[in-house]
Amino acid sequence: MLDKDIKAQLEQYLQLLEGDIVLKVSAGSDDVSKEMLELVDELSTMSSRINVEKTELKRTPSFSVNRPDEETGITFAGVPLGHEFTSLVMALVQVSGRPPKVEQSVIDRIKAIDEDYHFETYVSLSCNNCPVVVQALNIMSVVNPRISHTMIEGGAFKDEVDSKNIMGVPTVFLNNEEWGGGRMELEEILSALGSGPDSSEFEGKDPFDVLVVGGGPAGGSAAIYAARKGIRTGLLTDRVGGQVLDTNAIENFISVQETDGPKLSSNLHEHVGGYNVDVMNQVKAANIERKDNHIEVELENGAVLQSKTAILSTGARWRNIGVPGEQEFKNKGVAYCPHCDGPMFEGKDIAVIGGGNSGVEAAIDLAGVVKHVTVLEFSSASKADSVLLDRLHSLPNVTFITNAQTTEITGDETVNGLTYTDRVSGEERHLELEGVFVQIGLVPNTEWLDDSIERTKTGEIVVDKKGATNVPGIFAAGDCTDSAYKQIIISMGQGATSALGAFDYLIRNTAPAESEAVTS
Repeated sequence: MLDKDIKAQLEQYLQLLEGDIVLKVSAGSDDVSKEMLELVDELSTMSSRINVEKTELKRTPSFSVNRPDEETGITFAGVPLGHEFTSLVMALVQVSGRPPKVEQSVIDRIKAIDEDYHFETYVSLSCNNCPVVVQALNIMSVVNPRISHTMIEGGAFKDEVDSKNIMGVPTVFLNNEEWGGGRMELEEILSALGSGPDSSEFEGKDPFDVLVVGGGPAGGSAAIYAARKGIRTGLLTDRVGGQVLDTNAIENFISVQETDGPKLSSNLHEHVGGYNVDVMNQVKAANIERKDNHIEVELENGAVLQSKTAILSTGARWRNIGVPGEQEFKNKGVAYCPHCDGPMFEGKDIAVIGGGNSGVEAAIDLAGVVKHVTVLEFSSASKADSVLLDRLHSLPNVTFITNAQTTEITGDETVNGLTYTDRVSGEERHLELEGVFVQIGLVPNTEWLDDSIERTKTGEIVVDKKGATNVPGIFAAGDCTDSAYKQIIISMGQGATSALGAFDYLIRNTAPAESEAVTS
């Protein structure tokens, strides 16, 4: 089943097993069961520490990963190949006794959970975001015996997926109730469960020279440039990697021909970790204020951090269309990630709202999976790159409609259509659909700021050529600013610019004794 290269890599990982493992298998005579049994048998032949037992589990085909005398609560329903193969390998290693690579403070928060939580995650094997959720919940199951987790491969349990109206992955159920969806890191899940970092973790922190607010490409770049100057640097973020985590293929990051968002974010996080940066994850800023000679940043958990300068790099998020039905049918036919959720719409008629680069790229991606794609563009013509438009118009199952103003997304339990107005004729028209992908640009994450920091009418922070805002000591970088173009490489450049600008500010505005320390 596994090719030579994968087997060679797997053999190296299996050498890390520290104890025996029991795979308890529930299989039938169907093709998926046969494939799962082939995978399990192959694993058992590759390591003497892996044993296989037959049993009956809640779902067939499925198998659980256990210690000889202990049920860990980790189950894979279906065949965890594709992107989920890594989830399986990590589960084997961690169940065997090798500690997960997680900070002790996070482990302590998992152990402190004193409720029974049974998670079930519906996934697609082509989804980049699903393994992040699966691996996080598996870690929680390994660490805390009151937590269990089952990964459910949607293609193997299509009737179950359809009965629960699941139209987006990953979709997480907690104790048989739908609980969450989309990419969620381990610390995000803990925060959602009420086990996030509290204000006591921030007590006693010395003031920073530079405090970066936001952990995407701009924030990571700013933190690295600041730390390289030898000044006390902090970075606080609610999500290390930011919006780039939701980006699939990246082909315009100069010197790297092709990568993806999660990989780029991981590399960025690792790079930041190579410097003396105090990274505070899963925390949000609630307010920033200039005091007499310092900046104060108040967090949502009530903690207050002080710094001589601050760099705002809070990024942006996907813009909602803001019509009736969008929120009601989110993850019930309304989606935002074509790569993750596209397989759930195989053979169906869907629409993409937005005819820019993002919308056209989404339509091209989806056209290979769905029955038909209708692209709705508000303006009279698309602003997408010509090479993308040429590719789009060459596809036989795509319709491109201009001057289309979406007015409603309709449905019962799931999406069944979309209504739009022709902006030229004024005529209202309805499309019968089973899915809608919204791709209409970005909204800056700046609503938490007060009026003291100048922003454009769309909420973007106004900055000068050094990245400085109108408030002395406060800088900004990336997609949250009024930069002309929103690109990863531009955000990184702005992050570097803002850090150098902040350092220059420190030199020119710090008391002599402090200045000597800053520049030494």
